[in-house]
Amino acid sequence: MTETEAISLPTDRPTPFDPPDDLNKLRETRPIARLAYPDGHRGWLVTSHALVREVLADRRFSARSELRHIPIASTSAAQPSPPGMFVGMDPPEHTRYRHLLTGEFTVRRMRLLAERIEEITKEQLDLMERQGPPADLVQTFAAPVPAVVICELLGVPDQDRARFMAEGVKLMRPDLPQEEKISAFLAMQAHMRELVPAKRAEPTDDMLSGLTKSDLTDEELANIGFMLLGAGLDTTANMLALGTFALLRHPDQLTVLRDEPERAEQVVEELLRYLSIIPFLVRTALEDVELGGELVRKGETVTVSIPSANRDPRRFPDPDVLDLRRDTGGHVGFGHGVHQCLGQQLARVEMQAGYPALFRRFPSLRLAVEPGEVPLRTDMLIYGVHSLPVTWDVAR
Repeated sequence: MTETEAISLPTDRPTPFDPPDDLNKLRETRPIARLAYPDGHRGWLVTSHALVREVLADRRFSARSELRHIPIASTSAAQPSPPGMFVGMDPPEHTRYRHLLTGEFTVRRMRLLAERIEEITKEQLDLMERQGPPADLVQTFAAPVPAVVICELLGVPDQDRARFMAEGVKLMRPDLPQEEKISAFLAMQAHMRELVPAKRAEPTDDMLSGLTKSDLTDEELANIGFMLLGAGLDTTANMLALGTFALLRHPDQLTVLRDEPERAEQVVEELLRYLSIIPFLVRTALEDVELGGELVRKGETVTVSIPSANRDPRRFPDPDVLDLRRDTGGHVGFGHGVHQCLGQQLARVEMQAGYPALFRRFPSLRLAVEPGEVPLRTDMLIYGVHSLPVTWDVAR
């Protein structure tokens, strides 16, 4: 392979927890490399921690959805984000929406929610215990906890939550026919469009009701609600499940979690770094930009590898080791720059409650299948496990 030859995005993982070996090799030899996109575009792949942060912080690289190319096969066509879907927008549009929502996701507010999140966690563990082993941790714990939390925050009625979860998962599958994605999207949108005027008419103590006091239109509110719901369901669910899998496979680190509860925040940050369930982010150059010794031309898409950046030995010593006592400052598990994940504090609180409570309740928790039999989400935009069969000893 020559220095100018375009590669395809490496996707073959050597283990359930480690990024593709080819990403590590590229990071050491070609931290910015030519990338061939499935639609024929020729852009770039960035793999070093420093360059990933540089791209995500540079306003000359756009997050606009209509400009981007996706580095994996996808049936979704690039098109402008609808009103309210600010993750695919640049400032000033992005700034307007994000400013309205920032107050809803402050560290202080999320910590005030901690008690309720602990209650939801306990309720789900109670149900899991009553049902008895074996169990699929995804269905019994990892998915329901963040689903209940985000639905309560938004004010989604109880009877609609299961359907929202199912439709949200469909939208994350890159191989799903476009017709099915559109159907799922429209179903969720239809409910949100019904929910918004209901909240305007009879506000309750939830985020969506609070946002009705702003100048946002019903369409904008429905799209924001849909976006937050989808983001809140899938990401934390996969971190809870994959993180549990990783802890079960690293008993020495599981001991740290059990014996040093004061490290709960540190545990979560290291799992975020080590697992990096968001495989990539994409940005498109708005003008010619010199990056890492290469000239990125206007209109070229740059894919940044989150797993590779979080395993960069120049930033994290012994990066392939799961070390729950590590200083993980600067990891990009939630992205970086103006588009850094808005709900990161909520996700942190959910995980800080979830992991310790799970292992306190089930100290004998273990896999119910061989590790190689755990089905991995290699076919999804967000990495994780499709299911995690577990079992535990029942007291007699």
